[in-house]
Amino acid sequence: MSNSSQASKRIEALLDDNSFVEIGAKVTARATDFNLKQVKTPSDGVITGYGVIDGNLVYVYSQDASVLGGSVGEMHAKKIVSLYNLAMKTGAPVIGLIDSAGLRLQEATDALNAFGEIYLKQTMASGVIPQITAVFGSCGGGLALIPTLTDFTFMEGSKAKLFVNSPNAIEGNTVDKCNTASAAFQSEEAGIVDVVAEEETILAKIRELVCMLPSNNEDNDAYEECTDDLNRVNPEIEGCVGDTSIALSLIADDQNFLEVKGAYAKNMVTGFLRLNGMTVGAVANRSEICDEEGNVSEKFDAALSAKGCEKAADFVNFCDAFGIPVLSLTNVAGFAATKCEEKNMAKAVAKLTYAFANATVPKVNVVIGKAYGSAYVAMNSRAIGADMTYAWPNAEIGTMDAKLAAKIICDGKDASEIDACAKEYAALQSSAESAAARGYVDQIIDAGETRKYVIGAFEMLFTKREDRPGKKHGTV
Repeated sequence: MSNSSQASKRIEALLDDNSFVEIGAKVTARATDFNLKQVKTPSDGVITGYGVIDGNLVYVYSQDASVLGGSVGEMHAKKIVSLYNLAMKTGAPVIGLIDSAGLRLQEATDALNAFGEIYLKQTMASGVIPQITAVFGSCGGGLALIPTLTDFTFMEGSKAKLFVNSPNAIEGNTVDKCNTASAAFQSEEAGIVDVVAEEETILAKIRELVCMLPSNNEDNDAYEECTDDLNRVNPEIEGCVGDTSIALSLIADDQNFLEVKGAYAKNMVTGFLRLNGMTVGAVANRSEICDEEGNVSEKFDAALSAKGCEKAADFVNFCDAFGIPVLSLTNVAGFAATKCEEKNMAKAVAKLTYAFANATVPKVNVVIGKAYGSAYVAMNSRAIGADMTYAWPNAEIGTMDAKLAAKIICDGKDASEIDACAKEYAALQSSAESAAARGYVDQIIDAGETRKYVIGAFEMLFTKREDRPGKKHGTV
């Protein structure tokens, strides 16, 4: 491996020291109509091989922008495809470090066919081995499908570009007006990118993620010894109904929560934590974001948004594919109500409902705040298959806010009667107690003891098996 290139330095920084073994170092481009034989193409612009991250086997390819701009040609793609073949045989993740000018025009249809071969391998590998990409340079045109066919995408914040159409090729758009290729756009607006950071942080975050994930869909080795107190009480969690990313970090082993897609659809939190050493995927409604000083910096309605539902559904599907249990924290009072949201809302909520209902991994739901109407039903409720449901004492579970219900029930009556009706309705129809009385909640738990209870539930559900109707796949 040439030590001079940026591509090789990235691999060295990503993997455990001296663990990288290069494959196909001698591969170069074949002669073509454009006399590429006169140009040296060492490794054909991509370094491929395997190594370990904290002892876990991984396969890595890193595009070398110093060789024909890291463009993808026939042999470049063959190297990536053969790496995927090895990864599938051994059941280990593939990590792609992208820095490429895109399709190698000199190789024309050979290069085009090569792209397709990579797409096919990525499709075959989807749900079998984790796939992670990091974009450090350019990733445009057909190359943009490579990160989006993978499970997690990282992007360098200042120099990296990710696009199908370059910003200036979009009618009425210029880079100055809206840089659609930027990390900010792709993480906040498109929701393609999970983490934006500088190069060093990205490589460290990939290492952290790999250690959290199983190697493949059959061997769930995402487990490490837990030294944290399993019965640790966190009374301060009661104040985290709004910012559930903090609530999740409080109940996690060593208070470590790895959030993904944090900049997109911020009213829904997705990420990984360990509970008694076992990796669990978390999905939670969020109505506020607190800064490091604990002050509220952003506020949202406690409502499902279309983007939030899609983000959560994709995450639950990933967890289900790899046998990762799912924990949800529910605090939702309805649906976001704007014309823009309405265009996608029904489909997005259906997608979320389907993802939770379809997942056969252990599923635990904790109602921490409001749980109203069909928005609550979609959030991993007992009705659509949650195995265990807990509620904090002040949780409200019902069809709608008690005051609204009282106005409908007592239409035409005076204010005092409406207030009395609201109090009665809240006690009888929308309290955690009333939901527990009907068996929709298994236990009402003290907020501070959430860690203990969810760990107990996942331990109990460890051997869960669930049969489903025989079918090729669903269509939602």
